[in-house]
Parts: sequence; structure tokens; C-alpha cells
Amino acid sequence: MAFTLEQVVPWGRSFEEYRAMFDLGEVELAQRILGCGDGPASFNATLTRQGGAVVSVDPLYGFSAGEIGQRIDETFETVLQQTRENAGEFVWEQIRSVAELGEIRRAAMQEFLADYPAGKAQGRYREAALPVLPFEEAAFDLAVCSHFLFLYSAHFSLEFHLASLRELCRVAREVRVFPLLELGARPSRYREPVVAQLSAEGYDVQIRRVPYEFQKQGNEMLVVSVP
Repeated sequence: MAFTLEQVVPWGRSFEEYRAMFDLGEVELAQRILGCGDGPASFNATLTRQGGAVVSVDPLYGFSAGEIGQRIDETFETVLQQTRENAGEFVWEQIRSVAELGEIRRAAMQEFLADYPAGKAQGRYREAALPVLPFEEAAFDLAVCSHFLFLYSAHFSLEFHLASLRELCRVAREVRVFPLLELGARPSRYREPVVAQLSAEGYDVQIRRVPYEFQKQGNEMLVVSVP
């Protein structure tokens, strides 16, 4: 089945959220970074403006800025309303209210939309999807994957997760995935099986605490690399 924009609920996170979610310091931000499943996040736009080297991939990038912007407008209030209805699943400290959440997300997505046409022309936004990426082996130093793997455990199989992580490790020396929860703020059913299988295959696999928690208990990332 072809990928359609009607399947997508675009929801972009800010550069500062990426820094916290993936515990990115100055050393990491100076590396060649792949953002996988970035959607309309502002990470690429901000880091590029700061002189960083980053490429983002997402099926969403098969559409124009106008089409993506329209879809954001169509779904924005629905996402906020769902957040209000499930407010107990979240930690309201770094982000203090649903209204503030909306402001942060809207600002991030507006920054993305402003950068997207030039970034796409420059090859910083590439239409692609796991578990197959259009890059050479070790093309990046670090790959980050936000709110896709593990979050959609009910939609994608264990084998999909394993194939995706192997592919990310093929194109990047280190892979970081956040969060390790699935929808409903529950620990992912694949967390332990993924760690066990990749460790058995010889990957260096760690679970690290990060300085970010919005979903309750969502303050850990998976770190995978080939020794």
C-alpha cells in the first residue's frame, strides 16, 4: 500500500528536546548525524544553522511544505485534545501545560517548514523509511531515532525493530533510540527481546538514563553500536 499523507499525524519536537532526549553534548553535535523518522522536528534546521552536519529521513519528505503544513493544521488540535484526555500519562515539569506543549510544538514545526524547501534542495531532508536506508556503510557517526521504534510496538513486529536497528548500525557508528515506551506510556514489549538478540549478535547494547522525561517513565534511551 502506498504511503499517504492522510496516514500521518505530524508532530515535531524542538532542538532542545532532541539534545535532552538523546543526551547530545557538543562532541555529538559536531559529528555527522542522521535523524531517522524526524518528521517536522526543528532539529535539522537549528543544528544546520549552528554549523552542524545532519541529514533527516522520513517518508513525510515525499510531500511539499504546503502539503505538510496543511496536514499539521488539520491534526494539531486533535493531538492536543488527546493529550488533555490522557494528561495523567505525562510529567508536567519541563513542559508545564498542554497550552505550553502546543506552543513548543507549533514553534518547532514552523521552524521546520521554513527550512524544509532549502533543506530538501540541499539533500538534508530525504524521503526514506526503515528498515532500508539509501546510504553507504558508516556514512554517519551517530543516528538518532525519535518516537518511532518502540513507540509503535503494536504496529511493527519484533523482526521489523531488529532489522531497523541493524540497518541503522550499518549506516552509523552509534545509534540512539528514544523513548523505550510504547503508546499508552507502557514499557515496550520489545525492549528486552531487542537487547537480548542484538547482544547475542555481538552488538554493544546499553540502556542509558537521559535528562528528559515527558511521558512518565520515558527517560531512557537505547544505545547500540558495533564494537
